[in-house]
Amino acid sequence: MFDNLTEKFERAFKNLKGQGKITEINIAETLKEVRRALLDADVNYKIAKDFTKRVKEKALGQNVLTAISPGQLLIKICHEELVDLMGGNESEIHVKGKPGIVLMSGLQGSGKTTFSGKLANYLKKKKGKRPLLVACDVYRPAAIDQLHVLGEQLDIEVYSNREEKDPVKIAQEAIQYAKSKGFDVVIIDTAGRLAVDKEMMDEIAAIKEAIQPTETLFVVDAMTGQDAVNTAKAFNEVIDFDGVVLTKLDGDTRGGAALTIKTVVNKPIKFVGTGEKMDAIDVFYPARMADRILGKGDIVSLVEKAQEQFDEEQAKRLQKRIKKNQFDFNDFLSQIQQVKKMGNVKDLMGMIPGMGKMMKGVEIEDDAFKHIEAIIYSMTKKEREHPEIINTSRKQRIAKGSGRSLQEVNKLLKQFNDTKKMMKMMSDPRKMRQMMKQMKGMGGLPGM
Repeated sequence: MFDNLTEKFERAFKNLKGQGKITEINIAETLKEVRRALLDADVNYKIAKDFTKRVKEKALGQNVLTAISPGQLLIKICHEELVDLMGGNESEIHVKGKPGIVLMSGLQGSGKTTFSGKLANYLKKKKGKRPLLVACDVYRPAAIDQLHVLGEQLDIEVYSNREEKDPVKIAQEAIQYAKSKGFDVVIIDTAGRLAVDKEMMDEIAAIKEAIQPTETLFVVDAMTGQDAVNTAKAFNEVIDFDGVVLTKLDGDTRGGAALTIKTVVNKPIKFVGTGEKMDAIDVFYPARMADRILGKGDIVSLVEKAQEQFDEEQAKRLQKRIKKNQFDFNDFLSQIQQVKKMGNVKDLMGMIPGMGKMMKGVEIEDDAFKHIEAIIYSMTKKEREHPEIINTSRKQRIAKGSGRSLQEVNKLLKQFNDTKKMMKMMSDPRKMRQMMKQMKGMGGLPGM
């Protein structure tokens, strides 16, 4: 996500390296590169031009403090402008009412039905709501089936009526059903339509008029770039939606839609979809996205994802085991499984400052831990609890049982021992302070 844009921004800022202050001359080439980076990311030319104009005006009007370099100042200004460009603050979904009604709209193939399931799951797990999914795509039976499969998978009820061919009536029936059964929120999945299809556009306008939703969301595929922005504009003119959902933001996207959709339709991006899994949904935070675009990572989101999987009792037990030097492969496996729940490994790595650049070109599969798990599962109960007993013959047996090489088994054992030592050190405040002093004396960790 945004890898190419990040790289081009970094290259642009290098033009100011070694400069004592920002001048008309030395900023010109830098902003030319910034504008080119935005255009390559499929940002509208006028928006890119206005962006660099505002950055230039701010940069030339500020004195460079002795504590920061001109390059750092320009990064700060670009960050502020990117945040503003993407909407400033995050925008929450409004599901007030009994029930709250969310109307989903979007193009064919934008991922609308999948996102409806993700949103229902998000509202259920994170907001404590009781959602009802409603299948209003009367043109595509597969969409109704898909929603039922998602509902079963998420343990969320789905309302459908295959006999009725009027989506307005289905939506109205579903709302009455939700009221009678005490649902908190109704999520209405409609048929995908083309912006140029007047009949279909009139239909979704009629659905909105009939049910008066508390929130209307427009779902669009981020990979379609500037086309996504143009489509959003066409939909907004007809149904005046409340917010945008960008799906497939984990794909090979240039990022233009995320950067310009707010300016064009003056509606906030509320959510982003970042994968196939039902929990791959994130609230859109402009400041965090600007951090990632400028190569600063997104530690806040990483910590939040970790906290979602954090089990306080388990953590206390683990801490005691580390202090007693009892950390074993069962604990190691448990930690791996918690990391897996946090999401795509490469995406998580990209949230660590400086790591995105290091990971460029490195392919990490979604099942990156499967070989490690296979090795651990090939160990006996005693070997997992007492790794120190694993000798050469045991290693050979584990390698054969897991279908991995002896070298991989040795590598895992070394990683385990290194992890164990690090955890032991981190559990001792005195040793931790000593290590921090040593790091400070060496100038800290490179790139941090």
